[in-house]
Amino acid sequence: MTRRSYVPLGLIAGLIVLAADQASKWWVLNGLDLPQLRQVVLLPVLSLTMVWNTGVTFGLLNGLGSWGHVLLAGVSLAVVGALGVWLWRAENPVVATAIGAIAGGAIGNVIDRLRFGAVVDFIHAHVATPWGDLSWYVFNVADAAIVCGVAVLIIESQFLRRRQEKSA
Repeated sequence: MTRRSYVPLGLIAGLIVLAADQASKWWVLNGLDLPQLRQVVLLPVLSLTMVWNTGVTFGLLNGLGSWGHVLLAGVSLAVVGALGVWLWRAENPVVATAIGAIAGGAIGNVIDRLRFGAVVDFIHAHVATPWGDLSWYVFNVADAAIVCGVAVLIIESQFLRRRQEKSA
């Protein structure tokens, strides 16, 4: 297969992530009405908790002012553009799929920033231990796709490096 034949795979992955992200956010906001409920406990270790994230990952850069969401959306779209170039050059289906997942997640969060001025976060993993409560940041489907896509790219790069070392 040629490199460019992986582009449709990346686009499909991106569209699936984008659709799942936007559908889950629609359900949380309109079907479940989580902003009114504030929190729904699903399991002892998993809740749906309503958070409007005006920053980036883990709430960083929250203090950018009234135009912060537009600035962050612009930066995210620039990253998506760079991912598009990378997708065009993808050397295998794993990389293409991971890039598509990252781009789809980024676009999902951009849509939120432009619609609401903040990103809809609602998945909250937590656990009580004898030493205190452990709680992960509240995130969404787009965030999960971005993190998983980056993890796959890191792992894949290590395999690629080992293959290159063996062939040298």
